[in-house]
Amino acid sequence: MTSLAASIVVLTILHLIQAQENEIVKAMLLNEVIPDVLDEGPKEVLKVTFDNGAKVNMGNELTPTQVQNQPHVEWDSEEGAYYTLLMTEPDAPSRADKSVGEWQHWLVGNIAGNDVAKGTLLSGYQGSGPMLGTGLHRYVYLLFKQPHQLEFDEKFSPNTTTEGRPLFSTRKFMKKYNLETPIAGNFYEAQYDEIAGVLLAQLGF
Repeated sequence: MTSLAASIVVLTILHLIQAQENEIVKAMLLNEVIPDVLDEGPKEVLKVTFDNGAKVNMGNELTPTQVQNQPHVEWDSEEGAYYTLLMTEPDAPSRADKSVGEWQHWLVGNIAGNDVAKGTLLSGYQGSGPMLGTGLHRYVYLLFKQPHQLEFDEKFSPNTTTEGRPLFSTRKFMKKYNLETPIAGNFYEAQYDEIAGVLLAQLGF
């Protein structure tokens, strides 16, 4: 067995062991968030809820209409710690064709405690905008504990633009800012509806 093959076997075994103890990792493996976005999954489920009552729940299907407005995100924070919150979509323009994925939907850094509103907004929240006929897309929320307060050099991206959104890489972002495996995460799936069409039109598609 080659060293590469042995490494793959070891990683697979570790993933299976982790999945036995962890529902969110199991769901991410089943839906291929691991390995499409991450090498290793979080230990905790991130609580993501919308004002209309919709909840993100480990791969459940929601509509673009349900998720069009910024959600509430909750977690148990450590005193003095800073966090980065990311929402990303690997399936752009579709799960079969990821040529512009990942698409970054929301990014907030330097969150002290768990008050997202007091963090550094790097990219404004964009809801789900899957194109007509492209099936279900995965939308992944990840929470990272930062090693310390960070100076981000990403240019601010408002929610009305595509700038800085396509061809995002969670792995490269983690490496750039020395972020370890996310401490919490969650994800849902969505497919086209009329609100998705509205969002796509606003973004020039």
